[in-house]
Order: sequence, then structure tokens, then C-alpha cells
Amino acid sequence: MNKLYEQDYTFGDVLEKFQGLIMLTTAKLNDSINLSPEFEDNQINTPSLNHSYICLQIIKQLILNDEIVPLPELTLDIANGVTPDISVFLKSKIKPNLFHDISKFPDKPILAIEVIYSSQTIQEMLQKAKQMINEGVKTVWSVEPYSQSIFVNTSEREMLFHAEIVNSDGVIVDFSKIFLLQVD
Repeated sequence: MNKLYEQDYTFGDVLEKFQGLIMLTTAKLNDSINLSPEFEDNQINTPSLNHSYICLQIIKQLILNDEIVPLPELTLDIANGVTPDISVFLKSKIKPNLFHDISKFPDKPILAIEVIYSSQTIQEMLQKAKQMINEGVKTVWSVEPYSQSIFVNTSEREMLFHAEIVNSDGVIVDFSKIFLLQVD
């Protein structure tokens, strides 16, 4: 016969054993979970106010061009999923279907834009840019707000701009207007 039924247990005894079992199970689960570096990075590298503001200002300029569609935070089907801050596509490539979503978009954008935030390094962003270029993204802009620099990567070359107009195949953003912030 089961020992549970041989003894009289109070509700408190049962509750205490149940809580112990939950704690033991939780500890074992925590030990068995291996978080990917991307998950850990996402927990550490969270976008800031300046990051969001700059992304918005870039999108405001991009939507003036009727031939393209700038999409924020679209996960691309690259490696385990790469999510640029802004992915720019030719309008003809984007056909949303609200009944069937796509979690990793298979087409590559003509331009991916990354805005560096304070807990990231330029080197990390340039490595991500190189990965996207190697996977078929035509051009990547890595925007560094503090120095007002825009690193432009293509498969042919690398360029550096400072708070000026950047043009990649007719996709134009005037960064002098974006970085024109008043400091109080």
C-alpha cells in the first residue's frame, strides 16, 4: 500500500511537500535550459529612447518614397532569424496576407538599417552587417548616433558618412535632419 495513504497528513504537510516538489522541478528545469546567445543578447541589448527616436525619423523620411516599403523589426530568414531595425523592400515585393503571417520573411531587403544603441559595439553591428550582406541583403546601413556616423556596407565596398545625405540605389535619407537635435 502507498505510504501516502498509511499516514494521516495535514493540509500543511501536503502543501509543504508540494512546494518542495515545485522548487526542485524548477531548479532542474533551470539547469537544463541552455539559453542561446541571441536570447541573452536580447535581454541585455534593449533599444533605448534615442534608438527608437532615430528609427522613427529614418522611417518618416523613407515613407516619402512611393517605390519602397520600410518595415520595422521584420525577422528575415537568415541563420536563426536576423531582425534589422528597418528592412527596406521594393513595394512590389511586399504582399501581406492578414490571414497567414510569415514569421521569418524569405525575401531579402534591398536595404537593412541598424541603429546602434548604447550597450552595443560598432564591431558587433558591422559583423551583423557582413552576415546580412553574405546572405543576400544588398546594402546595410549601421547608424551610430553618438558620433552621427553611418557605416554603409555592400558586397563591393564599405563607406562612412557623417550626418549627411546617404543614397543607396535611390533610397535616400538626410541624416543631417535626423541628428539636428537641440541639447538643453
